[in-house]
Amino acid sequence: MTSGKLAAGSVFPAIDLPVLGGRRREIAKPAEGFEWMLVVVYRGKHCPLCTTYLQELNAALPELNAQGVDVIAVSADSEARATAQMAKISPGFDVAYGLTIPQMARLGLYISDPRNGMDVEAPFAEPGLFVLDETGALQIVDISNVPFSRPDLEWIAKGIGFRRGPMKEAPINGTYA
Repeated sequence: MTSGKLAAGSVFPAIDLPVLGGRRREIAKPAEGFEWMLVVVYRGKHCPLCTTYLQELNAALPELNAQGVDVIAVSADSEARATAQMAKISPGFDVAYGLTIPQMARLGLYISDPRNGMDVEAPFAEPGLFVLDETGALQIVDISNVPFSRPDLEWIAKGIGFRRGPMKEAPINGTYA
């Protein structure tokens, strides 16, 4: 299966998913009181690197929220698997689950099949990180085909501050056609 990658500056697709706690949420829309959105796609409960990255995201959350950035983590896991993994993280951000293969493809994510011996129920998305501005336009796009290649969240927070501050009038990087 092939998928088109999301272009910097394009509008993030409208994807509605259940979140832990019994609600549903459009993952591109920041909660009340926030202007920007950080969407982190993680592989799922089977991935110890994802657990570590989500713990780092939890540590970066105060800085991101102080800049007006809402945060959501998203995976293809079931509610039960997401709940079990989040017991190790105690996230201060929303956690969405049930991302489908067509939704993964819409986001331009790499998708992997379960492997023998892995605690995985179905195909899953490889990591992705998307930063959306107040219009829903993609300011930052980072996708990977492996779990050990992810952006440093401290640098992401600094970069968002730079984009929202001294560079707020600059064009979005990477839009040269």
